[in-house]
Amino acid sequence: MSSGAPLNVTNPSYDIEISRFGKIVCYDQSLLFEKREQKGWESGSTLASSLPFFITQLFVANLSYRVLYYITRPFYLPPFVAQILCGLLFSPSVLGSTPFIVTHVFPYRFTMVLETFANLALVYNIFLLGLGMDLRMVRITELKPVIIAFAGLLVALPVGAFLYYLPGNGHPDKIISGCVFWSVALACTNFPDLARILADLKLLRSDMGRTAMCAAIITDLCTWVLLVFGFASFSKAGTWNKFMPFVIVVTAIFVLLCIFVIRPGIAWIFSKTVKAGHVGDTHVWFILGGVVLCGLITDACGVHSITGAFLFGLSIPHDHIIRNMIEEKLHDFLSGILMPLFYIICGLRADIGFMLDYTDKFMMVVVICSSFLVKIVTTVVTSLFMHMPMRDAFAIGALMNTKGTLSLVVLNAGRDTKALDSPMYTHMTIALLVMSLVVEPLLAVAYKPKKKLVHYKYRTVQKIKGETEFRVLACVHILPNVSGITNLLQVSNPTKQSPLSVFAIHLVELTGRTTASLLIMNDECKPKANFSDRVRAESDQIAETFEAMEVNNDAMTVQTITAVSPYATMHEDICALAEDKRVCFIILPYHKHLTPDGRMGEGNSSHAEINQNVLSHAPCSVGILVDRGMAMVRSESFRGEAMKREVAMLFVGGPDDREALSYAWRMVGQHVIKLTVVRFVPGREALISSGKVAAEYEREKQVDDECIYEFNFKTMNDSSVKYIEKVVNDGQDTISTIREMEDNNSYDLYVVGRGYNSETPVTAGLNDWSSSPELGTIGDTLASSNFTMHASVLVIQQYSATKRQAAVTAAAATTVVGAVAGATVNNQEPVGGGAKTPRDAEPFMKSMYEEEDEDDEEEHQYGIHR
Repeated sequence: MSSGAPLNVTNPSYDIEISRFGKIVCYDQSLLFEKREQKGWESGSTLASSLPFFITQLFVANLSYRVLYYITRPFYLPPFVAQILCGLLFSPSVLGSTPFIVTHVFPYRFTMVLETFANLALVYNIFLLGLGMDLRMVRITELKPVIIAFAGLLVALPVGAFLYYLPGNGHPDKIISGCVFWSVALACTNFPDLARILADLKLLRSDMGRTAMCAAIITDLCTWVLLVFGFASFSKAGTWNKFMPFVIVVTAIFVLLCIFVIRPGIAWIFSKTVKAGHVGDTHVWFILGGVVLCGLITDACGVHSITGAFLFGLSIPHDHIIRNMIEEKLHDFLSGILMPLFYIICGLRADIGFMLDYTDKFMMVVVICSSFLVKIVTTVVTSLFMHMPMRDAFAIGALMNTKGTLSLVVLNAGRDTKALDSPMYTHMTIALLVMSLVVEPLLAVAYKPKKKLVHYKYRTVQKIKGETEFRVLACVHILPNVSGITNLLQVSNPTKQSPLSVFAIHLVELTGRTTASLLIMNDECKPKANFSDRVRAESDQIAETFEAMEVNNDAMTVQTITAVSPYATMHEDICALAEDKRVCFIILPYHKHLTPDGRMGEGNSSHAEINQNVLSHAPCSVGILVDRGMAMVRSESFRGEAMKREVAMLFVGGPDDREALSYAWRMVGQHVIKLTVVRFVPGREALISSGKVAAEYEREKQVDDECIYEFNFKTMNDSSVKYIEKVVNDGQDTISTIREMEDNNSYDLYVVGRGYNSETPVTAGLNDWSSSPELGTIGDTLASSNFTMHASVLVIQQYSATKRQAAVTAAAATTVVGAVAGATVNNQEPVGGGAKTPRDAEPFMKSMYEEEDEDDEEEHQYGIHR
């Protein structure tokens, strides 16, 4: 274009030539400047002309990715599928060649601006990848994952080279540098995405999941080594780099610099400048600036800038709160806003129509199928020599095909250096898409882990004998949940004859920013550390508080575990862990929390759904604690003696109340506990007006009388126990009696049975006013702010195999009906609270207890521990 010709910025003209490396676009550089009358803030600068287009591109990229994500998520597809589809949507073969897109959305003259921001987002994304990778996870304790990882690499690399040079696959004029990038992209495994797939399918704690994760970590690290050698071996033109030895030496020096200078230097600076665990914004700014600086250094060394960003991420101390702050400030904006620009760049470089001109369709199918099968076949063959189950070998082989952003990075690096031309780049991109489409759906359908039917006798507190271990699973979501539960456990009277074994599980929501290292975090075997040296992150503080309970109590043992899961399926992790640990009691925190004015706040509705799901699916008894200051049980009087804590057990009748009485009875024996058991007996008028309800009450009353008789007989000489009977005629009379008790004697803790959907003469008319079904009628009344302002409430539900099976069946039927009406209405991205997929409709462990003795419901053993 001649410089004297008038410019048409609305419909600019380009000189376009087609080559095997894509389109070569020539245009006058003055097209970057708007040649028109300027008004207001507008000017003739490049910024003024490119900014509106960049904002449009940002909006289109994010909108396209979100829509595709919501469409693909219900089909068990990882986010990587939506990322590739988002790019391919704007490829020249789909929408990228349409006049509107070329003119108004992705004009050629502003491609460099788009690529600049996309590469910047990529650098910071790789930094987050290194930040989230804890090398302490690489603990090679067995050879199985090591053999699987190296066998997969040693076979996949030559197979990738063979497929690259296969006749009919791409342009016949191929270079060896393209073979290297092609093979590395084929052989790599993306560990963060693999960990998310295992978490999504509830396979993290399986033997197969552990083996796959360890093999993926090793493969991931080897991929980075190969990628660095690839950068160092070839120049920007795809030819051999004469300075390769120099590049490798300089890069090795930078690695040593990160290990021995940057990492300890950052740790030293943090120790000198961070006070009381408070990290300022200045620390975050310097860290984010260091990412760009390290990227610049490695780029000057001859390797890609992402290498420096990754190494700098690994250099940040893992035991510092700065990591969480960087995640909070960077991750959502980066992954949710900027990274879709990188996916668009990947799509603009892929041209399916141009690829088909050079690639035989049969060869294309052969390459894609071979790329997917190479890891599976290698793993299956390797398993035959290690005596692994065939189904596990097949699942691990499929998981080793998990691809992610790193695969696209390898392909784009080869594309930038002209090692990969357009047909080969597009071919491998489609291969990555097909491999990612298959992995998770294949595992979800074909691999169903065999759940061992665990039969253990003590699923309720009522069945525990005097010399039986009391095993409890304590669940917490946030740090404020801990104080109430730990103090409740401490007053549960652990003794050497009946020790208390606590399994404390910190429940963390699986979100988009959850790192892979947190996904597989399991503190069961974590060595004890000095409290002053422990990390101040919330999960570590929770573990520290629970572990502190056993310091001065020989009859109590504590194990802490962190479980990461979407809210929609979190109850499955709780129930599975309860069964694996053979616990008889699960303690859950109430979803509402105490506010500074002494009232209960709105709470988290997702936590309420988790509690209701656990109540329906639990393999043992469940207790929900409404904490209004259980920490007060530690307080002392002015004389230095521990104050008596008043505990009231309200007995209405039924199995849940008998279980609640058993738990309250267990507290007896400690000098700090004073127990009052109040039994509400219906009057003659209540029995006459109740009808069928009275008949059911009489049947349960026989068992209740026996339980109460034993309790009175064994505690008649204990001055810390008081038994009272109150005659009432309806629910309102019961509430009035409880309110009168509260006015006369302020209690610290109420223990009640849930008794949900089981109306009795003494609770008649109260079910209609219940707002929290997980607490039952009496529990909901006690938890209301207008009843009491300081007493905590423990609501207990006794395990029942029959009722549990009926609840699971009803829930499954309801979910199936809802799924038929609208299967994808409520699907949400994990960032918002966990994706609700169709697999959530399946009843969890629905037949696990079908073989249990049905006579168990009629057996009532009263050897309650005192």
